[in-house]
Amino acid sequence: MAGSTHTVTNQPPPLVGYDAFTADRALTAAVDRHTAPDLLGEVRAELAALGRACGSAQVQEWGAQANENPPGLRTHDRYGQRVDEVDFHPAWHRLLGKGVSAGLTAAWSRPGGHVRRAAAFLLWTQVEAGNLCPLSMTHAAVPALRADPALAAVWEPRLASMVYDRELRPARLKAGALFGMGMTEKQGGSDVRANTTAATPLAEDGTYRLTGHKWFCSAPMSDGFLVLAQASQGLTCFLVPRVLEDGTRNVFMIQRLKDKLGNRSNASAEVEFDGTWARRVGEEGRGVRTIIEMVAATRLDCVLGSAGLMRQAVAQAVHHCTHREVFGGKLVDKPLMRNVLADLALESEAATTLGLRLAAAYDDGGEQERALLRIAVPAAKYWVTKRCSPVAVEASECLGGNGYVEESQMPRLVRESPLNSIWEGAGNVQALDVLRALQREPMALNAYLQEVGTARGADHRLDAAIKDLLTELADLEGAEARARRLTERLALVLQGSLLVRYAPPEVADLFCASRLGRDAGAAFGTLPHSLDLASVVERARPES
Repeated sequence: MAGSTHTVTNQPPPLVGYDAFTADRALTAAVDRHTAPDLLGEVRAELAALGRACGSAQVQEWGAQANENPPGLRTHDRYGQRVDEVDFHPAWHRLLGKGVSAGLTAAWSRPGGHVRRAAAFLLWTQVEAGNLCPLSMTHAAVPALRADPALAAVWEPRLASMVYDRELRPARLKAGALFGMGMTEKQGGSDVRANTTAATPLAEDGTYRLTGHKWFCSAPMSDGFLVLAQASQGLTCFLVPRVLEDGTRNVFMIQRLKDKLGNRSNASAEVEFDGTWARRVGEEGRGVRTIIEMVAATRLDCVLGSAGLMRQAVAQAVHHCTHREVFGGKLVDKPLMRNVLADLALESEAATTLGLRLAAAYDDGGEQERALLRIAVPAAKYWVTKRCSPVAVEASECLGGNGYVEESQMPRLVRESPLNSIWEGAGNVQALDVLRALQREPMALNAYLQEVGTARGADHRLDAAIKDLLTELADLEGAEARARRLTERLALVLQGSLLVRYAPPEVADLFCASRLGRDAGAAFGTLPHSLDLASVVERARPES
């Protein structure tokens, strides 16, 4: 029997039944900007359909179910035969199937594929981030496989398929395939050249037997994996199929699944190879060079994933404050809360704008754009992913105690928020990668300076930041100790340049004042109060 002591009032409605794409003004503007006019109608319709799915109660329930029911490892069948399978909740398969059908693995084969996929990736992250891992790995495997055109010709159509086929069987019999990756080993971590997994050649050219382990193997239920192992000429990239052509299981022993802080719905495993059949990808001794294209693509997905998490956190916070009344008025209209929300919205929009710009560089594919990516991707990966956690935590605080309760979805966002900064090379790895590019690849720096230089003269704070950055870049001797500071400034100046060119004036003004002009404190909610905060908050408001 329901209690009658009070009537529930002043509780915001759930943020459901809305179009997460159309409601995201920064994202829709970026898609419009970077999509060819003849494709725009098709792309917008496709993303709006996905946006409505993201905002639906049904799909959001799938996300909650997948997160609440993590995968389980089944090493043996009932007869004692080794099977090494991972069992997932049905909601996981629904989400993964929807992601595949939405083209999240098909960017390389579609016109404007990277921008439309980047927008879809950012949207789908907001539902449940765990299933994005296999989608990211599958997408990112394509450029690495292209080191062997014959291999790519066989596998690329399977990876680009928009059909999800979950059965473990020979890839030639499947309507679509997924890929995972295994680089790190327990003794080496990011130092993959310390890997000890050994590759022994077989009689058939290009085939090997692998013996060793992987400390982190992403998406162990996948159909194939790109891994690194030591061949006679040094560290080499290999393709390890889960099921061999004759239908037998390859030796792929899953020792355990990681018990992670967040990303609970996704399986991350420790695996052992013991005579495991593999096919070489690229030349012996050039494994890092071969797999680095995959790594670069997954790093961009880390940027997009963090941008998606930030967008959802900000959307939830603005939605809550729009409906919540306090001290005689709407919470969103209170000057101090408005300052916090505007600050969070700035971070979210800057991340989205940068992520889509980098995706557009992939679509362009020209020499200048490839050079820009060489610096901009690790810089963006460093900075955007690091901003995700403070945004998620502050957005949760906007909901008060409600934001600390699992039903609000905010704790899941908080737990997920550090992941993209750690995976695919943590902060120091990204900063050192930027430093190497600056020292060894002058075309990369030239491309970056040309990109940010297009906004010169539009904002005095941006001009001053570019000038200071040039001073920092003039002397790179002994720069390792300040590589993080330098990488942060590269990312902020690039974000500022993009917002000055493309964002509404009030957004660019606040960003340049607070991030480049340093007219703000260390915490969110310390923006200069004299600027137009209300318009920035309104721009971030999701429709419901």
